[in-house]
Amino acid sequence: MISNEGKQIGVLEIREANRIASDAGLDLVEIVPNSNPPVCKIIDFGKYKYELSKKEKIQKKKQHVIQIKEIRLSPKIEEHDYNFKLNHARKFLEQGNKVKLNILFKGRQIAHKEFGDQLFAKMIEGLSDIAKVESEPHIEGRNLVTVLIKK
Repeated sequence: MISNEGKQIGVLEIREANRIASDAGLDLVEIVPNSNPPVCKIIDFGKYKYELSKKEKIQKKKQHVIQIKEIRLSPKIEEHDYNFKLNHARKFLEQGNKVKLNILFKGRQIAHKEFGDQLFAKMIEGLSDIAKVESEPHIEGRNLVTVLIKK
């Protein structure tokens, strides 16, 4: 058992430990239940839970949640539009997000998947300094899809 000041009291029976905790106006909390004998500490349980929740909130603030940003392209995209989409993909990757490239085939364009493959190769080459391919290009319905992540 450990006192509320952090000093080791020693091995006590449960009744004695509960009496000491109630005399101090605090709670007896089991800290390490798997040891032999289990380790207990005299603390204010409400304050203990509050401090734990504050620590968790601080850790969540420091976390960066990775999102998947989707960029839709057409197989017959103009050069300016291509550069615009490339810059957006670069910005998303620099922020630490994943980028899902999606080429949408309309009508009979699906018969010429090689245009989509060429566009993916050009896009991946344009982002090769900052990104790598997480999933290889594959067909999902009328779309050709791949996912890029930051190196």
